Amino acid sequence: MHILDRLKTLIVNFFDNKFTSRRQFVGDANLLDENYPIQSYDSPKDITAAIIKYSYSETKSLYTDLDSSPKGLSYKQVEQKRAIFGANEINTKNRLTWYKHLWLCYKNPFNLLLTLLDIFFILTHDIRGIVVITLMIVISTVLRFVQEKRSNNAADRLKAMVSTTATVYRLGKDEQYVDSPQVVSFSTDRTEVAIRDLVPGDIIALSAGDLISADVRIISAKDLFVSQASLTGESLPVEKFAIQSKPNVLDVLDLENIGFMGTNVVSGTATAMVIATGQNTIFGSLANRVIKNTVVDTSFHHGINKVSWLLIYFMLIMSPIVFILNGATKHDWMSALIFALSIAVGLTPEMLPMIVTSTLAKGAVLMSRRKVIVKRLDAIQNFGAMNILCTDKTGTLTQDKICLERHTDIMGEDFDDVLEYAYLNSYYQTGLKNLLDVAVLERANFGDIPELVKQFKKIDEVPFDFKRKRMSVVVESNNQHLLICKGAVEEMTNICSTAYHHGQEYPLSNDLLAKLKHVTEELNADGLRVVAVAIKRYHDIKHSYGVEDENHLTLVGYIAFMDPPKETTKPAIEALNKHGVMVKILTGDNELVTRKVCREVGLSVEGMLLGSTIDQLSDKELAKLAYNTTVFAKLTPAHKERIVSILRSSGHTVGFMGDGINDAAALRIADIGISVDSAVDIAKEAADIILLEKSLMVLEDGIEEGRKTFANMLKYIKITASSNFGNVFSVLIASAFLPFEPMLPMHLLVLNLLYDISQIAIPFDNVDKDFLAKPQRWDSKELKRFIVFFGPLSSIFDITTFLLMWFFYGANTIAHQTLFQSGWFVESLFTQTMIVHMIRTRKIPFIQSSASIYMIIMMVLIL
Repeated sequence: MHILDRLKTLIVNFFDNKFTSRRQFVGDANLLDENYPIQSYDSPKDITAAIIKYSYSETKSLYTDLDSSPKGLSYKQVEQKRAIFGANEINTKNRLTWYKHLWLCYKNPFNLLLTLLDIFFILTHDIRGIVVITLMIVISTVLRFVQEKRSNNAADRLKAMVSTTATVYRLGKDEQYVDSPQVVSFSTDRTEVAIRDLVPGDIIALSAGDLISADVRIISAKDLFVSQASLTGESLPVEKFAIQSKPNVLDVLDLENIGFMGTNVVSGTATAMVIATGQNTIFGSLANRVIKNTVVDTSFHHGINKVSWLLIYFMLIMSPIVFILNGATKHDWMSALIFALSIAVGLTPEMLPMIVTSTLAKGAVLMSRRKVIVKRLDAIQNFGAMNILCTDKTGTLTQDKICLERHTDIMGEDFDDVLEYAYLNSYYQTGLKNLLDVAVLERANFGDIPELVKQFKKIDEVPFDFKRKRMSVVVESNNQHLLICKGAVEEMTNICSTAYHHGQEYPLSNDLLAKLKHVTEELNADGLRVVAVAIKRYHDIKHSYGVEDENHLTLVGYIAFMDPPKETTKPAIEALNKHGVMVKILTGDNELVTRKVCREVGLSVEGMLLGSTIDQLSDKELAKLAYNTTVFAKLTPAHKERIVSILRSSGHTVGFMGDGINDAAALRIADIGISVDSAVDIAKEAADIILLEKSLMVLEDGIEEGRKTFANMLKYIKITASSNFGNVFSVLIASAFLPFEPMLPMHLLVLNLLYDISQIAIPFDNVDKDFLAKPQRWDSKELKRFIVFFGPLSSIFDITTFLLMWFFYGANTIAHQTLFQSGWFVESLFTQTMIVHMIRTRKIPFIQSSASIYMIIMMVLIL
């Protein structure tokens, strides 16, 4: 099967969650004969079948089925249809109500544990315990809710900046179309309306540059070419007609008279009827598939969950031990229970959600100053953990702008005459000038070539079409007509009989053709897109010219184009590699062009896989190859999603950068999805981060900010867990020997609250540079070792305090227990607060590494 057909097949199958075969997906002939009311589409299969049905319908029956007319809909009909079909928009996100969002902010293991403890204090009428624990829960939940709300609102404001309209024909305010010979005229309005206001049956006008904002049936067309790259990834436009000439087409993307939502008009004009809007479009069906996927747990979620449960396990083990030990030695089991519950609170880093949210929110604010919108807060930490970045080539590594790189004779040597001929061809053609024409004109404008125009007069042109893959203009100079033709190399050599080189013309023999093929292959190997230029001189002047005149031409040379890399790409890739991030290219473009671009930007290509090869590999085989492969070329959307998924399943934290609907699934499944503000809506919705500038340099800032965020979150967990574990270890020792409790439950609760308040400044703490040098990930085993080692070590201070209070201050009886408890409370608060500066850095505190001014201020206030 041709690679393009395979690409289209995979895209069609991509709409069906079960990836059924093409015939299963669109149904059989009987299914296509059924009448599918648009408002009752229930699945991609229904949508596809109905669109194919409308493609083969007669125009008159189409008007009848959709209650429309050649002059458009009346305003009354539009209102009625809008009430039935709703707005023409993709419901890309099910908005959470504020109370559901608040519930999600509250629902984490620590808050749920604190709530259980709060209930116990309510039952025991412990007002002080209720106040302290409720305060912990409220601060944690409300702060997280507010920060996430602000971030979501920022993303919504970005989306609201985009406004798109469509040109629609509407009947006069009080008119209704009547198909009658007696009624010969209607007052039709041609107006611009927001695309969300389109309804099935609307008649719209399309021209070059327009977005097709619904699924439409072409009614009339002139030289209409449409880019379907947003759906298929296919770079070349396809021609659309008013008539579906191919019978029994089962692939919806092969329909010749259907325009799809999310595509755009490259050239030509057309009149079309809207046949499906919003969720009932092909675009909408793919969007629904992406949105309905369950939210993918990222490395952040996995890491924070592991750490959370590790700390909960410590609490579940230590609290019962304290309860039994105190109950057995003090013989007051109720007091022992309350004390054990207070220990549970002490072991629980209840402010972790608040610290995490504050740290992430601070990162989001800093990123917004760098023209980056953070839609999901935990994406900041995933930035720091990311060790593989998958990105498209076009517009990310390159400028997304075609430039004329070479103009050569037939043997590949620079030849200015070729540029002159190409300039005249591009200058005089009247169709929409494509990127290649613009590149030719821009290159020629740097010299004296534009002066040539004064020596020539345009006579005629033969427009470009994608069947001939060439276009010609005919100009006159000195009473002689000159036909200049440029187009794809193979098609051009088929219509040439001679070739020009060093002032002479040579017959196009097989040997010469072989040499010419070698020249063009070398240019292609350099990543250049080659266009051939040929001429034909006419001594017998004609008044008009056509396709039949494109024969027996003389090949004069080639113009070669490339999409040049951005100046910022090479230093950005170097910076990413320096930070331990491996860059992989996932593109639908061919491998030669991609390899050339990689060389230009300094990206070493260790391995390359094509989409056709990937199809033959099992997941296990692909997993072995994926990590050591730099370039994945000629990919479909399904390929991209599969590659990202396999890299993640291999234990990597994967980022994906894309901007088309064909990138949406991969954006969704990646640990961090990155898109740009110019992307299609569904790509922006699937992404976690939206860049206002499509540049890898922005990502470097994000990576550093993500690692700072992770570092500060880890500080809190290490500091809190180890010091609290040390306190519990000290409690176990004291409980075994003291005739009274070493500290009252309220002491423990207040101590924990004050300590947590002192840590609120952690999000603003400084981070050592060596911590930013490589990706950082959650490691619950390392954390467990740290807690088990450092916790008991900190108990040395506590035991010293016990001995001091017992022997020096004489607090060794039940009557003097308040002195003992107060002494340990003060010492514990001081040591816990000061030990922060030991744990926050691997360097010598205050000398080689100092905390931020905010941390110092909070420490002083608490002390």
